[in-house]
Amino acid sequence: MNFIFISPQFPKHYWNFCDRLHKNGVNVLGIGDTPFSELREELKAALTEYYFVPNLGNYEEMFKAVAFFSFKYGKIDWLESNNEFWLEQDARLRTDFHITTGEQFENIGRIKNKSAMKIYYAKAGVPTARLHKITDLTAAKNFIAEVGYPVIVKPDVGVGASDTFKLENDEHLEKFFETLPEVPYVMEEFVTGDICSYDAILNSNSEPLLESMTVWPPSVMDIVLKKLDLSYYTAAYAPEKLCKVGRATAKAFGVKSRFVHLEFFRLTKAKAGLSEVGDFVGLEVNMRPAGGYTPDMMNFAHSTDVYQIWADMITDDKRKLKDDGEHFYCAYASRRDCHQYVHTHEEILSRYGKNIVMCERMPEMMVPQMGNQMYTAKLSDLQSTEEFIKFVLEQP
Repeated sequence: MNFIFISPQFPKHYWNFCDRLHKNGVNVLGIGDTPFSELREELKAALTEYYFVPNLGNYEEMFKAVAFFSFKYGKIDWLESNNEFWLEQDARLRTDFHITTGEQFENIGRIKNKSAMKIYYAKAGVPTARLHKITDLTAAKNFIAEVGYPVIVKPDVGVGASDTFKLENDEHLEKFFETLPEVPYVMEEFVTGDICSYDAILNSNSEPLLESMTVWPPSVMDIVLKKLDLSYYTAAYAPEKLCKVGRATAKAFGVKSRFVHLEFFRLTKAKAGLSEVGDFVGLEVNMRPAGGYTPDMMNFAHSTDVYQIWADMITDDKRKLKDDGEHFYCAYASRRDCHQYVHTHEEILSRYGKNIVMCERMPEMMVPQMGNQMYTAKLSDLQSTEEFIKFVLEQP
């Protein structure tokens, strides 16, 4: 089996995907924008060959790289980056090289455009916040007259909370239209709730080989824009209510043989015409693993190896690892250098040293979302998780 992995060196823990494929006997061919000499040794050992491209966004160069591997190794069976940023380009390369194990370019709109996702949620029977494609100020005001303030405006195609804004009154609305970007934007009614992700590895029949839930802060947008501290956790088990809507959503979108990150609101306040407290409401789908170190947090929470489960899905279309390990909560809490905290780094290590499974500085490009200094700990229950987060992030 020939598997081309795009950008196997970033994020840095993605070498694990290549390593498990290699251990499963796969011919792993890497294309990346980091010189081979700078790759970590574990990644070098997992790759059959590596093709350096200075700019992964240059489609002509990417085409040449895939063509080179096709000529040298024969038919390419898989091509994947597991990265939101490259989803569309991955699909285009698959289509151009007739690689059928993954999303094709003509179908990519349904998983890239937030406005296009709504019809598939409806097909799944999952409620979603009402959405308006932004055209002009009058149409926006008519939509707000229906749903009320506040509203969220964001790019129809976008990653994370970038360029996302909360509008709370007419003044905010008019100011937004004065500087309206040229890219297509959408407006959604505001929903009050926690963001819970359904993270799953799906086989070729859209059936889950692994299911997990991570609970995120209500507004990642505010964390980025206001430089707030980030904390979130992976639960010991995914509740059946979330699994039910997650499975239905995956089926409706027709997604197969992928590691997915599907986001839902778990309402903490009832919304007329939408749903009740505790219900799950569709937010958006991401056809790649959760960001940051969340895959590793799943490993710690479920005593498993999501990278191996994913590789077994690729090679055997089934799960080989048993789910018989102990389950925990795994919490991430990060600090920003611009803030002061009650407890020192040494005090955190002294109190939680036996629980901490990761502790490091975050790469500069991830600081806006993930903070400067992160602490990740494995804990027995939700109460212990909340106490850990409070201890790490408490400010004077």
